[in-house]
Amino acid sequence: MALPLPPGLVPTEVAFLCEMEMVTIVPRQRLESIPLLSGKTPALRPPHRAQLPLWLALLLKKQRRANIVAPPWLLADSLKDIIHQETNIDPEAFSLPPPPPTRSDGHGGARPYGRASRDPRPGETLLSPPFLPSCTQDAPSGYLPFHWLEIAETLLAHAADDVPGAAEVRALLRDLQEVRAAKLRASTTELEKGHGVENFRGVGAMELAESRGFVLGVVEGVRKLGASAEASRREEEEEERRNGGVDEGSDEEMGL
Repeated sequence: MALPLPPGLVPTEVAFLCEMEMVTIVPRQRLESIPLLSGKTPALRPPHRAQLPLWLALLLKKQRRANIVAPPWLLADSLKDIIHQETNIDPEAFSLPPPPPTRSDGHGGARPYGRASRDPRPGETLLSPPFLPSCTQDAPSGYLPFHWLEIAETLLAHAADDVPGAAEVRALLRDLQEVRAAKLRASTTELEKGHGVENFRGVGAMELAESRGFVLGVVEGVRKLGASAEASRREEEEEERRNGGVDEGSDEEMGL
């Protein structure tokens, strides 16, 4: 008999999915294109940089055939700016996700990836990671992508020599995790009011997976408290209704 699975993705599944994110590498050896299910990889020609899925970049790194370029948001200066933003400038909100990259539209302008026209229709959606690069060299600094935590931990664990100032970056990541964890716990208090969902904008995939049990526990506790209060209110109304009926009946008997 199969055991029931927990709702949503567990942290190990999130860490597995993040390996589809595209990262930038610097090849150290020539390598021809490899056909994958997602398409062919670019041919690697040192020292020209290329973009590969994280899992393949880690494999080449382990074989000493390539170095991984740390994304701009993982640098110490960018992390300091994000911590300052979340602690001093806007301590109640999470830092916004990175804006989508743009490309030339052939008419002298630029538009985000995923838009089919210069004037998009209302409700038109944009592509999202891993279909848009948010962890490559071209990613903007000062923003945290959806898989920021697991990407950072993976690169520091397997390619720390490719991350400038790895020791300082580790310390800044710990500080950022603590700030965002406290903010995430505080955001759950708004769920009872029915307008706390928007406070979770900018939360990463691993943060959601790790705090899902806590958030669901809070929601379940609030639901039970509400149900108990509603049951008590109904019992009080029923008791008042019965008492009121008895009093009226007594008054009529006394009048007779």
